[in-house]
Amino acid sequence: MRTIQAYRFALDLTPGQERAVKAHVGAARVAHNWALARVKAVMDQRAAERSYGVPDELLTPSLPWSLAGLRKAWNAAKAEAAPWWGEVSKEAFNTGLDALARGLKNWADSRNGGRAGRRVGFPRFKTRRRGTPSVRFTTGAIRVESDRRHVVLPRLGRLKLHECARKLARRVDNGTARIMSATVRRDGGRWHVSFTVEVQRAQRQPARPGSVVGVDVGIKHLAVLSTGELVDNPRHLAAAQARLRALGRACARKSGPDRRTGRRPSNRWQRACNRLGRAHARVANLRRDELHKLTTRLAHEHGSIVVEDLNVAGMLRNRRLARHIADAGFAEIRRQLAYKTGWNGGRLLVADRWYPSSKTCSGCGAVKAKLALHEREYKCETCGLVIDRDRNAAHNLAALAAQFTTAGSGSVAARGADQKTRARGQVAVKREPGTASAGKTGTVPTARRGDRSCPSKRTER
Repeated sequence: MRTIQAYRFALDLTPGQERAVKAHVGAARVAHNWALARVKAVMDQRAAERSYGVPDELLTPSLPWSLAGLRKAWNAAKAEAAPWWGEVSKEAFNTGLDALARGLKNWADSRNGGRAGRRVGFPRFKTRRRGTPSVRFTTGAIRVESDRRHVVLPRLGRLKLHECARKLARRVDNGTARIMSATVRRDGGRWHVSFTVEVQRAQRQPARPGSVVGVDVGIKHLAVLSTGELVDNPRHLAAAQARLRALGRACARKSGPDRRTGRRPSNRWQRACNRLGRAHARVANLRRDELHKLTTRLAHEHGSIVVEDLNVAGMLRNRRLARHIADAGFAEIRRQLAYKTGWNGGRLLVADRWYPSSKTCSGCGAVKAKLALHEREYKCETCGLVIDRDRNAAHNLAALAAQFTTAGSGSVAARGADQKTRARGQVAVKREPGTASAGKTGTVPTARRGDRSCPSKRTER
């Protein structure tokens, strides 16, 4: 099985090497801004000519938005736009032009309805202080040295790694991996190199191929499994909140940049911001490590894993829970399970977001009409089952695996997200006035017009 995998390592650069890397990053920014200015100028010129009544066949020729078109225009003008272009690798300019080509395509597809999700804005000019500096190499000498402590990149030469690259070097030496590209990027106050590698992976099988586990993610517990296991939520962001606030106040007391007056930031402000960035990077690394350990263990042990298709973007609109939801990383858990189950021979089953996993009784299948968020225990009025809310949802997700097709592996959708999933078993129905069961007295209050809490003939799911 051939897959595309990334290997990321921290770098230990000398001052001279760091200046060379920054020169390549600056070259990518210059090419991006130059091409964006040309595109905007041509678009504005064509719009002005249309306002004057110029026919379409006589308009100024448009500049191609593809990478090949932008590269051709850049090569024709780079002698004037960047007389120093020979001092850096051509891959640096290609990095900026490729980013612009993808940004323009995403903007056009978003306007034409060819791209799902939120509307994508028009690309903006890049500045030295905003954005993440990075440069990508796709051609030239890209390799890991035999000592596994150094890498070689075009025009940058031999760079020392902060950690050993033996895992990647072993695959390359055995012929089961091929390095396709390398990206140097500054993240969390450190420079990292990421290798995009085509890996030949052996066919694997989970420890228990027939095992099915339902995973219900949450805030109180990071994950509740249908096996009864409760995975604690480490809450790394909450634990580091006091230090982050202190570092943020330290930045606010320093003299930072001011775009209105052109004031440059002080060195103390820059050092304070670097400390704050490293603190945020530590939180992200701790969270990533915790999620990788959880998802790797699940993919190695169980043959089928069932999760929910949560509307994480909608959940983040809750201002009281947004920070805790983002700290848990619901979407990252599903993303990691999607490719790790394929690597280990399992399958990931995704229940659509309309499936009432929390409202459905795992004992008899009855579905409650409403279940408030503060109700942490599920109490079934039909069979009398009392169980933890999250554990009940995990059991329902595990039982849902029987409705999936068993052919193939990988991520499978249970239902379309545009319709509600048919519930299992009985459904709790609200009674009409005067239809009390035998042995019970009294009637349901008469329904009033406009009262949402009144009984209804419809089946609630």
